[in-house]
Parts: sequence; C-alpha cells; structure tokens
Amino acid sequence: MSTPYGSWPSPFSAADVSASAPRIDGARFVGDEIWWGESVPSEGGRVTVRSSSGAEVLPAPWSARSRVHEYGGGAWTADAEGTLYFVDGASQRVHRMPRGGAPEPLTAPGPQYGGLSLQQGRLFAVREDLRPERHLRAIVEIPLDGAAAEDDGAVRVFIQGSAFFAHPALSPDGTRLAFVEWSGRRMPWEQANLRFVHTADDDTITGVNTHAALQPEWVSDTELLYLDDPDGRWNLHRATLEDLTLEAWPEHVSPADADTGGSLWVLGQRWYGILADGRIVAVRTNGSDEIVLIDPSTGDSQALDAPITAEASVCDVQGSRVLISGSGADVERGLWSLDADSGEVTAIRGGERVDARWVPIARPVTFDGPHGEVHAFDYPPTNPDPVAPAGELPPYIVMVHGGPTAHVSGAASAAYAYWTSRGIGVLDVNYGGSTGYGRAYRERLDGQWGVVDVDDVIAAAQGLADAGLADPARIAIRGGSAGGWTVLSALVRGGAFAAGISRYGVADLRMLASDTHDFEKHYMEGLVGPLPEAEDLYIQRSPLTHADRIDVPVLLEQGSDDSVVPPSQSQVIRDALAARGIPHEYLEFEGEGHGFRRAETIIASLEAELAFLGRTFGFTPAE
Repeated sequence: MSTPYGSWPSPFSAADVSASAPRIDGARFVGDEIWWGESVPSEGGRVTVRSSSGAEVLPAPWSARSRVHEYGGGAWTADAEGTLYFVDGASQRVHRMPRGGAPEPLTAPGPQYGGLSLQQGRLFAVREDLRPERHLRAIVEIPLDGAAAEDDGAVRVFIQGSAFFAHPALSPDGTRLAFVEWSGRRMPWEQANLRFVHTADDDTITGVNTHAALQPEWVSDTELLYLDDPDGRWNLHRATLEDLTLEAWPEHVSPADADTGGSLWVLGQRWYGILADGRIVAVRTNGSDEIVLIDPSTGDSQALDAPITAEASVCDVQGSRVLISGSGADVERGLWSLDADSGEVTAIRGGERVDARWVPIARPVTFDGPHGEVHAFDYPPTNPDPVAPAGELPPYIVMVHGGPTAHVSGAASAAYAYWTSRGIGVLDVNYGGSTGYGRAYRERLDGQWGVVDVDDVIAAAQGLADAGLADPARIAIRGGSAGGWTVLSALVRGGAFAAGISRYGVADLRMLASDTHDFEKHYMEGLVGPLPEAEDLYIQRSPLTHADRIDVPVLLEQGSDDSVVPPSQSQVIRDALAARGIPHEYLEFEGEGHGFRRAETIIASLEAELAFLGRTFGFTPAE
C-alpha cells in the first residue's frame, strides 16, 4: 500500500530534534582532560562547560554566553590546572571559577566581554561598553586577582574606540599584541586590518592595511601567521614585523582554491592551529569543509582522514593533537580529537554515525541562475519503509540561510531528517553572497540584496522541479533573519513557491536600519546602498512595500526579545496579510532572541511548521 509524501511515519519527533547532536561552543585541553562548551536546550538554551571525565564543570544556573557584537562567542576559556574563566550570560561580567570552587567576578557591572583567551597566564578579551556616555569597544587585559571586580579602571585597555576588534594574540616575548580591527562602516569580510600594539606603550599602534584579515598567530617574536584574501580566497599568510613595517607583500604559506577563513559573525572562531613542531592543521572550504595538514616550510598540504565536512572550527592544539568541532556528511555534529602523527580520530562528544536508511547524505548540486552558478545541497526524501503513490512527486522545502554573508555545507542533520523521513525533501541553498566559494561569489550580493539572493533561490527551486525531483506546485521556502528577508522577497516576486516560513525575518529595510544594533548598523550600505541617498531603493526592495503581492500562505515565527530583527518586523507583515485575508499564522516565543535556543520553542516551531505545510500542501502527518 502506498503512502503519500509528507504522511510517512517517522522516528524523528520534534523533541528528538531538540535533544539531538549538541551545539558545541569551544573546546580546550585542560591537563589530561578535554573541556567543551555545550548548549542545553532543555535548560532554556543555557551554555554549560563539560569535561571528558564526565563532570559538568559549570553548574546550573550559570551560563557561559557573551553578547559582544550581539552574536557573542569566545565566552569561556580555562587554564591547565582547571580554572575556568567565563562570561556570565546574565550579567556579562567575567568570572573566575577554580576547580572545585565557586564562581567569583573579575570585572565590574556595565561593560560586556567576549573572545576570552588565556595567553602566557594573562587573560585577554574584547570589551564592549554600550552605555550612552561611553559607547566604546576595546581589547583589554583582565587582572586575575579580582582587582577589576569593583573598579573597572583596573582593566588594562590596549586600544579602544568606535571600531570593532577581534583575535588578540600576544607575541612570545610579550612585547606586542596583534589583533584584527575593522571600521563600523564596513563588515569584517569586506575590509579588516591587521594591527599591533606595543604592550609597554599603549599609544604605539602599528600595522598594515589588509583585505579581510583573520586570526593572527605568532610563530616567533618577529614572525606571525594570519588569514587574508588578497587573491579572492582566504589563505594562510606569513609575515615578519619588518615586512609589515615596510608594507611588503606578505608570503602565502600554502595557497589553495579554497577558503581557510569565513565571515566573522562570532568571536572565538578559529580556522587553523599550529602544532608543537610548527605544522598547521587547517580548515579548507570549497562548498564543503576539509581538514588539511600543512608543512609551512614547503607549503605542501595533505587531507586528513577526518569525518568533519561542515561548520568546522579548530578549537585548540596540544602537541600533535587538535580539537575540532563541526559535523559531517554521515556523522552528527560533535567534537573530535585528531592526532596529526598517528592519524587517530576520536569522537569526544557527539559525532555518532547516522543511519543512512533514515538520514540522507547531502548531494551537492549546482543550478544555472541569471547571475551565474548557484550552489546548493539536496536532501531527498529518505525512509526505508513507505512507498509513495505512482507518479507523485515529493514536496520540498528550500532552506535559506541567514547572514546573508554566511554558508551551509552538506551535513547529516536530525533537523533535516525530521522532514526527509516524512517524505518532504530539503534543498539548502548557498545563494550569491554566501561564503565558502571565494570573494567573487561573496561580492555577487553587493548592492543586490533582495535581487541576487531571490533570483538564486528561485533558480534553484525551478532547477529542482525541472529535473523532476520535486512537485513544482508544492515547494515551500523557509529561512531566518536575512533568510527570512529572502523568503518574504521571493513570495513578493511570486510564482516559484506555494508557501513561506519566515523566522524573525526582515520586512522593512528602513525600519531595520533604524532599529538594528551597532555591529550591523552599516551592513546594508554594502548590500543595498547608503541612506538617505538610497532611500527609494530601500522602499522598493522591502517586502512590506509589496506585501499585497503575497498570495500564498505564510507562517511567521519570532522571538519576543530579538534586538537584531525586532518583533515589529514580523508584525507589520502579519498585519498586511491579515488586512488582505491571506492565510497566515504568527507565533511569537516569549524570552527568545535572535535564533531559537529553548527546547520548548524548537519543538513548538517544528510541529507548527509541519502542521502548516500539511494544511497547505494537502497531506496529513502520520502523527
């Protein structure tokens, strides 16, 4: 007996998705143990720190979460003796917690911190103080004796201003601090410079203008490595202080037609690590991720046999071992220890192999679009038991990632298996503007947000239907944040999608420009144009302006505490749809910000989306 697509019985519940593969937030070698940060959806999205010994290092209700640049990152670190340093998610104060002891504050109330790093027994951080009378960002050193717990003046400031900072790196002799700096008028993947400050003289700032510098790491007192993309791909570069003073062209270490680097949305992200003998373990991305071992003396590289193909981050190194978090084509998200000498790969947390009978292996696909090739990953309906009626084509969801300067790679996903095991295909699109394919592909979106991204997702959907893989009358589009903008913009365009799911999506550009936070305040100048000169374009591009063109059902999901894309953005679309009688639903989740972290929210939103698509596409979910 046949079973229609969408009605297949599935072992994956929304609760299973919520409790599936852990979201890893950094990892460290701590003595003989390995520690890692992990989000706990069942505890309101609290970020704890766990140990390979089986202990929970950071107990409830504490949560290690930074809000610097709103997206945070680098919210904890630890020393070899097991002292934990973390940003308290509630107060944003940095705390110190000795092994077996209780947390004690190291910084005063007011500023917020992120990008914590212990170097030579000194604690460095990125500080953001958005109080109206200050409104400054800085790279600082936090005293470990608690002197700054009540006196903010005890925090040593190396550089501060209205610019943005990341990746502080102390030279081996302790005389120089390298860091990355970018103007608030540009995003870090557009223009970010490598800078140095003399630690004995805070006023002496040197450096060189780079393209989109990332992650400086010292290899000696006078030589360092860093990432940059002067040739269109983020690759490793080597430079001496003399080179940089003379502004000589830095030396490529191991050039490749792939990216070692990415969009700097969160602090603490690392794309390479230097082993004890000087060899380098790095992530290379060209659609999917690859882990490579580089000999810096020759530039030779070899791929390592690691299961990680997506979301890879090099968290820490110790001798010949490296900790890498991420996910893979046939393994769940997790954390691995990789030994570059023996080749041994050990899963520390997560990383279980998936059952290919239920979880599809992503298929990289490319479609022809009006602006060039469009890259995507296809996850077809996958279930070992049911058979669809003869001649029926499956419904599909076209997924649109946020950013828009971001990237998806083909990886095993319980969240996607929730759909595919029920007979609903998933197409994950890296539209023009995405990272992972070089600067030229990334810059395709410059001045064209709302045009290129929409053209590309429509081309992908049509290409899928033309290939006979999807029912052209039952293709939905789903995305969050900037992806929600593309969802609404594509529905305004009309014709390609029969339903839309917008999660905290942008509806009105002028409203976003006036409401959004500092980090993205000028982002749209590159994506659309400067205000007020481009105001007409902001009006013309905004989905709200043309909401009367949306003629298919829409599900809107929103966090009540979202400061990046405030609830007003979803509410104005809701009201416009209601005024015209277009079928729609609006779900606002109390206490959620930009992105859903709580188990109850993840469950409720998935179940609502499945019910919404069932009503819209005419299938009855098995449960």
